[in-house]
Amino acid sequence: MTSTPLTILIADDDPEDLELIEMAFADIDPAAVLIKRQTGKEALDYLVSHQNGHLPCLIILDFNMPELKGSEVLSIICKQDRFDSIPKIILSTSNAPIHIHECMANGATDYFVKPTSLSEINKLAKKMLGYCKDYKGK
Repeated sequence: MTSTPLTILIADDDPEDLELIEMAFADIDPAAVLIKRQTGKEALDYLVSHQNGHLPCLIILDFNMPELKGSEVLSIICKQDRFDSIPKIILSTSNAPIHIHECMANGATDYFVKPTSLSEINKLAKKMLGYCKDYKGK
């Protein structure tokens, strides 16, 4: 019996950050499907265009993005029940308490500052995949 691969939506306007996270996920779970978007609006468009059975098991958003920042995407999707059970992670270079509070108040499951080393990125990817697997088990 084969399981459905994990589908993860990540929105980040920095192509290098996207590539590093993608490599970390591929090392841990090569079958995972990473849907990459570069703006908050593109992430939101992706989410609203998919039916409930085809939503990602994890949403990862950068805080600072063009068009809509991560906290604004959270604010919009938290008003829709269909996204309630999906873990929503903010992954940002900012560790400003005001940004963390804003994101958590808007429905983030967790907030992580982007790691600076490959080993830290791999540890974080493993932790984020844990959120995804918890969701898949529901």
